[in-house]
Amino acid sequence: MKRQVEIRRVRLTVAYDGTNYHGWQLQENAVTIESELNRCLSWLLGERIQVIGASRTDAGVHALGNVAVFDTKSRIPPEKISYALNQKLPEDIRVQKSEEVCLDWHPRHVPSRKTYEYRIYRAEFPMPVKRLYSYFTYRPLDVERMRRAAVYLEGRHDFKSFCQTGAKVESTVRTIYSLNLEEQGDDLVIRVCGNGFLYNMVRIIAGTLMEAGQGKREPESMPQVLAALNRSAAGPTAPARGLTLVKYEFE
Repeated sequence: MKRQVEIRRVRLTVAYDGTNYHGWQLQENAVTIESELNRCLSWLLGERIQVIGASRTDAGVHALGNVAVFDTKSRIPPEKISYALNQKLPEDIRVQKSEEVCLDWHPRHVPSRKTYEYRIYRAEFPMPVKRLYSYFTYRPLDVERMRRAAVYLEGRHDFKSFCQTGAKVESTVRTIYSLNLEEQGDDLVIRVCGNGFLYNMVRIIAGTLMEAGQGKREPESMPQVLAALNRSAAGPTAPARGLTLVKYEFE
């Protein structure tokens, strides 16, 4: 009697430098984080693997803890897969943890909190070692004005004004649990935690807060920006290189 092969679902916590990749999601004729994970997992496990990612980060965006799952028939202990996989992956992608989860567990279908950081480097001249991981500006930023503006964006709102035009989503309503600004020397870090984010939402928030910090808009105008439900009401989309997906927290 032929023994039935057991299928298991494995969850990966993935960190990466997004500089050299065209984002997370598979694209034709382009190297992505997802394509590299699929390639290396398929080689390692000897079967065709397709991962499902929790967040489809854009080209140039980094991550300390994005999450993905895949199904496998391999007998390699799930917690050991990370060690073997990291030997095959490019050095700018590293799996921080691998673990078995229930077969019906899906990273996009369970309640979660997601935390992003947008880093701004403020100085007279750019710093070469920061160029890939922060947005440089020589223009002064009034951080207190930015903090006053940020308060209005916390809570449950329709963030259509902070969503890139043309994005296809069922709803543009999201909840931001916290939106804080922290000064770390010449760096200014915008840290936002929410239950989900629209396409380019964090980068548009960063661009809008910077306009408030430069005196180009009043902090108290944020309720009107939200109420407009129009992308043109918010500020510019800040460059991808300053954005990092810090972590996922699943209920």
